Amino acid sequence: MSPTRRSAAVSNDAALQQAAPVFAALGDATRLRLVAVLCAGSAVSIAQLTSGTDITRQAVTKHLLVLAQAGLVHDVKVGRERRWQFDAARLTEAQRSLDAIAAQWDQALARLKRFVEQR
Repeated sequence: MSPTRRSAAVSNDAALQQAAPVFAALGDATRLRLVAVLCAGSAVSIAQLTSGTDITRQAVTKHLLVLAQAGLVHDVKVGRERRWQFDAARLTEAQRSLDAIAAQWDQALARLKRFVEQR
């Protein structure tokens, strides 16, 4: 592996390590649904998040805390109530990691294509 490729691989590894908690948090269907709801609008209370569902407030709170630890959501105090908001910055970072992986695949496929066409 060339020094340039090795450096890029190390950089990508670091980015993937930082993105891993985001992917882990989004790997749960309930948390993914919560993110989808939070993406749709402004700050939402836990009561609003549980309205019309069979999930308990305690369960939603636990899921929100996992999402918060991953940096995907944060809470805002409004009076005595905590409202939750989506924070797109960490998801954008994770998207860059996926873009880097996609670029690596594109490069590998281009090398394979060149190899096959030379034969």
